[in-house]
Amino acid sequence: MVLAGRRRDPPPVWLMRQAGRYLPEYRAVRARVPDFLALCYTPELAVEVTLQPLRRFPLDAAILFSDILVVPHALGLDVRFVEGEGPRVRRLGPEDSLPVFDPDAFDRHLQPVYETVARLSEALRRRREALIGFAGAPWTLAAYLLEGGGSRDFARARELAWARPAFVEALVDRLTEAVTHFLVRQIEHGAEVVKLFDSWAGVLPEPLVRRLVLAPLGRIVEALRARRPEVPVILFPRGLSLLYPEALQLGAAAVALDTTVPPATMAAAAATAPTRTLQGNLDPALLVAGGAALAAEVRRIVRALDDLPHVFNLGHGILPHTPPEHVAHMLEVLRTAGGTADGA
Repeated sequence: MVLAGRRRDPPPVWLMRQAGRYLPEYRAVRARVPDFLALCYTPELAVEVTLQPLRRFPLDAAILFSDILVVPHALGLDVRFVEGEGPRVRRLGPEDSLPVFDPDAFDRHLQPVYETVARLSEALRRRREALIGFAGAPWTLAAYLLEGGGSRDFARARELAWARPAFVEALVDRLTEAVTHFLVRQIEHGAEVVKLFDSWAGVLPEPLVRRLVLAPLGRIVEALRARRPEVPVILFPRGLSLLYPEALQLGAAAVALDTTVPPATMAAAAATAPTRTLQGNLDPALLVAGGAALAAEVRRIVRALDDLPHVFNLGHGILPHTPPEHVAHMLEVLRTAGGTADGA
Protein backbone atom coordinates (compact mmCIF):
# COMPACT_ATOMS: atom_id res chain seq x y z
CA MET A 1 0.00 0.00 0.00
CA VAL A 2 1.41 3.37 -1.03
CA LEU A 3 0.32 5.06 2.21
CA ALA A 4 2.39 2.45 4.06
CA GLY A 5 5.45 3.65 2.16
CA ARG A 6 5.55 1.22 -0.78
CA ARG A 7 5.88 2.64 -4.29
CA ARG A 8 3.43 1.54 -7.01
CA ASP A 9 3.72 2.01 -10.76
CA PRO A 10 1.58 3.67 -11.99
CA PRO A 11 0.66 5.50 -8.80
CA PRO A 12 -2.81 5.14 -7.32
CA VAL A 13 -5.13 8.06 -8.00
CA TRP A 14 -8.12 9.87 -6.58
CA LEU A 15 -9.16 13.51 -6.95
CA MET A 16 -10.09 16.16 -4.44
CA ARG A 17 -13.78 17.07 -4.90
CA GLN A 18 -14.13 14.12 -7.27
CA ALA A 19 -17.85 14.07 -6.40
CA GLY A 20 -19.28 17.41 -7.37
CA ARG A 21 -20.72 19.92 -9.78
CA TYR A 22 -18.64 18.89 -12.79
CA LEU A 23 -20.69 15.66 -12.97
CA PRO A 24 -24.20 15.90 -14.47
CA GLU A 25 -25.37 13.06 -12.23
CA TYR A 26 -24.31 15.07 -9.17
CA ARG A 27 -26.18 18.13 -10.42
CA ALA A 28 -29.30 15.99 -10.83
CA VAL A 29 -29.11 14.88 -7.19
CA ARG A 30 -28.32 18.39 -5.95
CA ALA A 31 -31.38 19.75 -7.74
CA ARG A 32 -33.54 17.52 -5.54
CA VAL A 33 -32.19 18.97 -2.28
CA PRO A 34 -32.88 22.62 -1.42
CA ASP A 35 -30.03 22.98 1.04
CA PHE A 36 -26.38 21.84 0.71
CA LEU A 37 -26.12 20.80 4.36
CA ALA A 38 -29.27 18.71 3.93
CA LEU A 39 -27.44 16.79 1.21
CA CYS A 40 -24.50 16.22 3.57
CA TYR A 41 -26.87 14.96 6.28
CA THR A 42 -28.94 12.61 4.09
CA PRO A 43 -27.04 9.29 4.05
CA GLU A 44 -28.82 7.82 1.03
CA LEU A 45 -27.92 10.82 -1.13
CA ALA A 46 -24.46 11.35 0.33
CA VAL A 47 -23.61 7.71 -0.44
CA GLU A 48 -24.93 8.11 -3.97
CA VAL A 49 -22.83 11.18 -4.80
CA THR A 50 -19.74 9.67 -3.13
CA LEU A 51 -19.97 6.64 -5.43
CA GLN A 52 -20.84 8.50 -8.64
CA PRO A 53 -17.25 9.22 -9.76
CA LEU A 54 -16.22 5.61 -9.10
CA ARG A 55 -18.87 4.42 -11.53
CA ARG A 56 -17.45 6.70 -14.23
CA PHE A 57 -13.70 6.52 -13.68
CA PRO A 58 -11.07 3.93 -12.59
CA LEU A 59 -10.20 5.68 -9.32
CA ASP A 60 -8.54 3.98 -6.36
CA ALA A 61 -10.46 5.63 -3.53
CA ALA A 62 -13.78 7.14 -2.59
CA ILE A 63 -13.77 10.20 -0.36
CA LEU A 64 -16.76 10.81 1.89
CA PHE A 65 -19.13 13.45 0.54
CA SER A 66 -19.55 16.01 3.30
CA ASP A 67 -18.18 19.45 4.19
CA ILE A 68 -15.53 20.71 6.58
CA LEU A 69 -18.04 23.04 8.26
CA VAL A 70 -20.15 20.21 9.70
CA VAL A 71 -17.79 20.32 12.70
CA PRO A 72 -18.64 23.90 13.79
CA HIS A 73 -22.27 23.16 12.91
CA ALA A 74 -22.17 20.18 15.29
CA LEU A 75 -20.69 22.48 17.95
CA GLY A 76 -23.91 24.48 17.84
CA LEU A 77 -22.78 27.35 15.61
CA ASP A 78 -24.93 28.75 12.84
CA VAL A 79 -23.64 27.57 9.45
CA ARG A 80 -25.41 28.35 6.16
CA PHE A 81 -24.51 28.00 2.50
CA VAL A 82 -25.69 30.89 0.33
CA GLU A 83 -26.04 30.05 -3.35
CA GLY A 84 -23.42 31.88 -5.36
CA GLU A 85 -21.68 33.22 -2.25
CA GLY A 86 -20.48 30.23 -0.24
CA PRO A 87 -20.58 29.55 3.49
CA ARG A 88 -21.80 31.96 6.13
CA VAL A 89 -20.88 31.19 9.74
CA ARG A 90 -21.73 32.86 13.02
CA ARG A 91 -18.72 35.14 13.54
CA LEU A 92 -16.83 34.74 16.81
CA GLY A 93 -14.77 37.31 18.68
CA PRO A 94 -12.96 37.59 22.01
CA GLU A 95 -16.19 38.76 23.63
CA ASP A 96 -17.83 35.42 22.81
CA SER A 97 -17.64 32.18 24.73
CA LEU A 98 -15.85 29.32 23.04
CA PRO A 99 -18.10 26.69 21.49
CA VAL A 100 -18.73 23.84 23.90
CA PHE A 101 -17.58 20.39 22.82
CA ASP A 102 -20.04 17.86 24.27
CA PRO A 103 -19.12 14.52 22.63
CA ASP A 104 -22.63 13.08 23.02
CA ALA A 105 -24.41 16.09 21.49
CA PHE A 106 -21.71 16.34 18.81
CA ASP A 107 -22.18 12.69 17.82
CA ARG A 108 -25.97 12.99 17.79
CA HIS A 109 -25.71 15.87 15.35
CA LEU A 110 -23.23 14.01 13.12
CA GLN A 111 -24.92 10.62 13.27
CA PRO A 112 -26.08 10.96 9.63
CA VAL A 113 -22.45 11.47 8.57
CA TYR A 114 -21.36 8.40 10.52
CA GLU A 115 -24.19 6.42 8.93
CA THR A 116 -23.00 7.54 5.50
CA VAL A 117 -19.49 6.30 6.32
CA ALA A 118 -20.85 2.95 7.49
CA ARG A 119 -22.98 2.51 4.36
CA LEU A 120 -20.04 3.41 2.13
CA SER A 121 -17.80 0.98 3.97
CA GLU A 122 -20.30 -1.79 3.35
CA ALA A 123 -20.73 -0.86 -0.32
CA LEU A 124 -17.00 -0.66 -0.96
CA ARG A 125 -16.32 -4.06 0.59
CA ARG A 126 -17.48 -5.52 -2.70
CA ARG A 127 -15.16 -3.23 -4.67
CA ARG A 128 -11.43 -2.50 -4.66
CA GLU A 129 -11.51 1.20 -3.70
CA ALA A 130 -10.46 2.53 -0.31
CA LEU A 131 -12.72 4.80 1.75
CA ILE A 132 -11.27 8.16 2.82
CA GLY A 133 -12.83 10.15 5.64
CA PHE A 134 -11.87 13.74 6.29
CA ALA A 135 -12.18 16.87 8.39
CA GLY A 136 -11.22 20.50 8.18
CA ALA A 137 -8.07 21.28 10.13
CA PRO A 138 -8.39 23.42 13.27
CA TRP A 139 -6.90 26.63 11.85
CA THR A 140 -9.03 26.54 8.70
CA LEU A 141 -12.20 26.02 10.76
CA ALA A 142 -11.13 28.80 13.13
CA ALA A 143 -10.51 31.11 10.18
CA TYR A 144 -14.11 30.69 9.00
CA LEU A 145 -15.45 31.28 12.51
CA LEU A 146 -13.33 34.38 13.12
CA GLU A 147 -14.15 35.81 9.69
CA GLY A 148 -17.83 34.86 9.59
CA GLY A 149 -17.45 32.97 6.31
CA GLY A 150 -15.11 32.71 3.38
CA SER A 151 -12.60 35.41 2.49
CA ARG A 152 -9.79 36.16 0.07
CA ASP A 153 -7.24 36.83 2.81
CA PHE A 154 -8.99 36.22 6.18
CA ALA A 155 -7.76 39.62 7.38
CA ARG A 156 -9.92 39.68 10.54
CA ALA A 157 -8.86 36.16 11.51
CA ARG A 158 -5.19 37.09 11.08
CA GLU A 159 -5.63 40.33 13.02
CA LEU A 160 -7.19 38.46 15.94
CA ALA A 161 -4.44 35.83 15.82
CA TRP A 162 -1.93 38.63 16.49
CA ALA A 163 -4.01 40.86 18.76
CA ARG A 164 -5.81 38.21 20.86
CA PRO A 165 -3.55 35.16 20.68
CA ALA A 166 -4.89 33.51 23.84
CA PHE A 167 -8.47 33.56 22.50
CA VAL A 168 -7.51 32.28 19.04
CA GLU A 169 -5.26 29.54 20.41
CA ALA A 170 -8.00 28.44 22.81
CA LEU A 171 -10.44 28.28 19.87
CA VAL A 172 -7.95 26.24 17.83
CA ASP A 173 -7.45 23.91 20.82
CA ARG A 174 -11.21 23.38 21.15
CA LEU A 175 -11.48 22.63 17.45
CA THR A 176 -8.50 20.27 17.65
CA GLU A 177 -10.36 18.25 20.28
CA ALA A 178 -13.54 18.12 18.18
CA VAL A 179 -11.74 17.28 14.92
CA THR A 180 -9.78 14.46 16.54
CA HIS A 181 -12.98 12.97 17.93
CA PHE A 182 -14.73 13.34 14.56
CA LEU A 183 -11.97 11.50 12.71
CA VAL A 184 -11.86 8.69 15.28
CA ARG A 185 -15.60 8.22 14.91
CA GLN A 186 -15.30 8.08 11.11
CA ILE A 187 -12.63 5.41 11.49
CA GLU A 188 -14.86 3.45 13.87
CA HIS A 189 -17.60 3.49 11.21
CA GLY A 190 -15.33 2.22 8.44
CA ALA A 191 -13.04 4.95 7.08
CA GLU A 192 -9.75 3.32 6.05
CA VAL A 193 -7.81 6.57 5.56
CA VAL A 194 -8.45 10.07 6.92
CA LYS A 195 -7.38 13.43 5.55
CA LEU A 196 -7.04 16.84 7.19
CA PHE A 197 -7.75 19.81 4.94
CA ASP A 198 -5.97 22.96 6.10
CA SER A 199 -7.17 24.95 3.12
CA TRP A 200 -6.24 28.34 4.58
CA ALA A 201 -2.88 27.52 6.15
CA GLY A 202 -1.20 29.75 3.58
CA VAL A 203 -2.84 33.00 4.73
CA LEU A 204 -0.73 33.01 7.90
CA PRO A 205 2.84 34.31 8.29
CA GLU A 206 5.58 31.98 9.44
CA PRO A 207 5.35 32.39 13.26
CA LEU A 208 1.59 31.84 13.24
CA VAL A 209 1.89 28.86 10.88
CA ARG A 210 3.94 26.99 13.44
CA ARG A 211 1.56 27.77 16.31
CA LEU A 212 -1.82 27.55 14.60
CA VAL A 213 -1.26 25.11 11.71
CA LEU A 214 1.66 22.75 12.29
CA ALA A 215 1.29 22.28 16.05
CA PRO A 216 -2.44 21.36 15.95
CA LEU A 217 -1.92 19.07 12.96
CA GLY A 218 0.88 17.35 14.82
CA ARG A 219 -1.32 16.84 17.88
CA ILE A 220 -4.09 15.28 15.81
CA VAL A 221 -1.68 12.95 14.00
CA GLU A 222 -0.17 11.90 17.33
CA ALA A 223 -3.61 11.25 18.86
CA LEU A 224 -4.79 9.22 15.86
CA ARG A 225 -1.59 7.18 15.76
CA ALA A 226 -2.00 6.41 19.47
CA ARG A 227 -5.64 5.35 19.12
CA ARG A 228 -5.80 3.89 15.60
CA PRO A 229 -2.24 3.34 14.36
CA GLU A 230 -3.39 1.16 11.46
CA VAL A 231 -5.24 4.05 9.75
CA PRO A 232 -3.12 6.36 7.55
CA VAL A 233 -3.46 10.14 7.91
CA ILE A 234 -2.97 12.53 4.98
CA LEU A 235 -2.22 16.21 5.66
CA PHE A 236 -3.02 19.01 3.21
CA PRO A 237 -1.54 22.29 4.54
CA ARG A 238 -2.35 24.32 1.44
CA GLY A 239 -0.19 27.34 0.71
CA LEU A 240 2.71 26.68 3.09
CA SER A 241 5.31 27.31 0.39
CA LEU A 242 8.82 27.08 1.92
CA LEU A 243 7.38 25.72 5.17
CA TYR A 244 5.84 22.71 3.41
CA PRO A 245 8.79 20.42 4.31
CA GLU A 246 8.00 20.97 8.01
CA ALA A 247 4.72 19.11 7.48
CA LEU A 248 6.80 16.06 6.55
CA GLN A 249 8.08 15.97 10.14
CA LEU A 250 4.64 15.56 11.77
CA GLY A 251 4.40 11.77 11.41
CA ALA A 252 1.52 11.55 8.93
CA ALA A 253 1.37 8.78 6.33
CA ALA A 254 1.36 11.32 3.48
CA VAL A 255 1.45 15.03 2.76
CA ALA A 256 -0.65 16.42 -0.09
CA LEU A 257 0.99 19.13 -2.20
CA ASP A 258 -0.77 22.22 -3.51
CA THR A 259 -0.21 23.49 -7.04
CA THR A 260 2.52 25.98 -6.05
CA VAL A 261 4.99 23.43 -4.70
CA PRO A 262 7.61 21.97 -7.11
CA PRO A 263 7.23 18.18 -6.84
CA ALA A 264 10.97 17.59 -7.31
CA THR A 265 11.79 19.93 -4.41
CA MET A 266 9.38 18.11 -2.13
CA ALA A 267 10.68 14.75 -3.32
CA ALA A 268 14.17 15.74 -2.19
CA ALA A 269 12.82 16.83 1.20
CA ALA A 270 10.73 13.69 1.62
CA ALA A 271 13.60 11.32 0.80
CA THR A 272 15.01 11.67 4.34
CA ALA A 273 11.85 12.74 6.24
CA PRO A 274 9.55 10.72 8.51
CA THR A 275 6.84 11.13 5.85
CA ARG A 276 8.00 9.92 2.43
CA THR A 277 4.66 9.53 0.65
CA LEU A 278 3.51 12.57 -1.31
CA GLN A 279 0.14 13.29 -2.89
CA GLY A 280 -0.58 15.61 -5.79
CA ASN A 281 -0.34 17.99 -7.45
CA LEU A 282 -1.89 18.65 -10.86
CA ASP A 283 -3.35 22.13 -11.38
CA PRO A 284 -7.18 21.84 -11.49
CA ALA A 285 -7.22 24.57 -14.16
CA LEU A 286 -5.12 22.35 -16.41
CA LEU A 287 -7.69 19.59 -15.99
CA VAL A 288 -10.20 22.08 -17.41
CA ALA A 289 -7.87 23.06 -20.28
CA GLY A 290 -7.05 19.47 -21.24
CA GLY A 291 -5.12 18.50 -24.35
CA ALA A 292 -1.40 17.95 -24.80
CA ALA A 293 -0.47 20.27 -21.93
CA LEU A 294 -2.49 18.11 -19.53
CA ALA A 295 -0.80 14.91 -20.70
CA ALA A 296 2.66 16.47 -20.46
CA GLU A 297 2.08 17.75 -16.93
CA VAL A 298 0.76 14.39 -15.71
CA ARG A 299 3.97 12.75 -16.95
CA ARG A 300 6.16 15.50 -15.47
CA ILE A 301 4.65 15.08 -12.00
CA VAL A 302 5.01 11.30 -12.13
CA ARG A 303 8.66 11.59 -13.22
CA ALA A 304 9.43 14.11 -10.47
CA LEU A 305 8.03 11.79 -7.79
CA ASP A 306 9.09 8.51 -9.38
CA ASP A 307 11.49 7.45 -6.62
CA LEU A 308 8.95 7.90 -3.82
CA PRO A 309 5.57 6.46 -2.87
CA HIS A 310 3.14 8.76 -4.65
CA VAL A 311 -0.64 9.17 -4.75
CA PHE A 312 -1.60 11.09 -7.88
CA ASN A 313 -4.12 13.85 -7.24
CA LEU A 314 -4.84 17.50 -7.89
CA GLY A 315 -3.25 20.41 -6.04
CA HIS A 316 -6.76 21.49 -4.97
CA GLY A 317 -10.34 20.49 -5.80
CA ILE A 318 -11.86 19.84 -9.23
CA LEU A 319 -13.35 23.01 -10.71
CA PRO A 320 -17.10 22.91 -11.44
CA HIS A 321 -16.64 23.56 -15.19
CA THR A 322 -14.23 20.64 -15.69
CA PRO A 323 -15.26 18.44 -18.64
CA PRO A 324 -15.61 14.84 -17.38
CA GLU A 325 -13.90 13.61 -20.55
CA HIS A 326 -10.74 15.47 -19.47
CA VAL A 327 -10.73 13.44 -16.25
CA ALA A 328 -10.96 10.27 -18.32
CA HIS A 329 -8.09 11.45 -20.54
CA MET A 330 -5.93 12.28 -17.53
CA LEU A 331 -6.47 8.77 -16.14
CA GLU A 332 -5.58 7.19 -19.47
CA VAL A 333 -2.31 9.15 -19.56
CA LEU A 334 -1.56 8.24 -15.95
CA ARG A 335 -1.88 4.52 -16.69
CA THR A 336 1.09 4.78 -19.07
CA ALA A 337 3.03 7.53 -17.26
CA GLY A 338 4.78 5.06 -14.96
CA GLY A 339 6.46 3.39 -17.87
CA THR A 340 7.50 6.79 -19.19
CA ALA A 341 8.98 7.65 -15.81
CA ASP A 342 10.94 4.42 -15.54
CA GLY A 343 12.49 5.07 -18.94
CA ALA A 344 13.41 8.69 -18.27
